[in-house]
Amino acid sequence: MGNSKLYKGSLNTIILKLLEEKGKMYGYEITQKVKELTKGELKITEGALYPALHKLEAEGLLDVEVAKVDNRLRKYYKLTEAGEKETINRLAELEEFIRSMQNLVNPKWSIE
Repeated sequence: MGNSKLYKGSLNTIILKLLEEKGKMYGYEITQKVKELTKGELKITEGALYPALHKLEAEGLLDVEVAKVDNRLRKYYKLTEAGEKETINRLAELEEFIRSMQNLVNPKWSIE
């Protein structure tokens, strides 16, 4: 994908938003949901996802639950209270960024 670098800066916000909607998810589930929502346009690699998850956890934005599924341990990530607040802030910042980019890319020329 040509604009994958554009997504890279938004990865943490994407993760936070998905967890806000789903409650808790495990890593592979996050990658598949992003792929589904973007109709295959964005594929998050494990090499990008897990460092982002660990960073968000270290920042106190995520909690981790470990559950045994089919004789394997699976880590589920969910938002902390601080993570819920930060999600709101980051989504607002992202929306403002998108509005600013739209104004730059498609300015409304008017004589006033």
